[in-house]
Amino acid sequence: MLSRGIISNFRTPTFPSPTTTTCKYSISDEDLESRGFFLRRTISDLNLDHLNSVFVAVGFPRRDPEKIKLALEHTESMLWVKYEKTQKPVAFARATGDGVFNAIIWDVVVDPSFQGIGLGKTVMERLIQDLLEKGICNIALFSEPRVLGFYRPLGFVADPDGIRGMVYSKKQKKKK
Repeated sequence: MLSRGIISNFRTPTFPSPTTTTCKYSISDEDLESRGFFLRRTISDLNLDHLNSVFVAVGFPRRDPEKIKLALEHTESMLWVKYEKTQKPVAFARATGDGVFNAIIWDVVVDPSFQGIGLGKTVMERLIQDLLEKGICNIALFSEPRVLGFYRPLGFVADPDGIRGMVYSKKQKKKK
């Protein structure tokens, strides 16, 4: 079951307004780099097979690399973390949307061997800030119930004002 979280105009985000030129993140870019982690915002040096391995490691299904590439080419904003020692992605998140009002965050993953050191929060803080700087204030995501607690401190609320997300699901007819 997936739950829907939204940052809406009714709740003040925990980030500075888009007009602010500096933003305080929980882990600075400099601190990340000193630990061997480098932030990336394009697919130019992202190895899709390595990204797919991270997806699989966190329980996502393996995806066709050509479809991943196509999805990333249609992505509004993305952020991923490359680990210097391996040159592989260890954290990733992306957002799609209309580029004006709405965005949905997808594929938030952190390699299990790098979880618990702030990389998930690192990508989410910066991705949200990127969207807010574009003037996009209606930011939604889908999350498994077991990780809702991760998103709440970032400003997300489940079912704000009674709003419920719905997903199209065509059920297969049982064969006789």
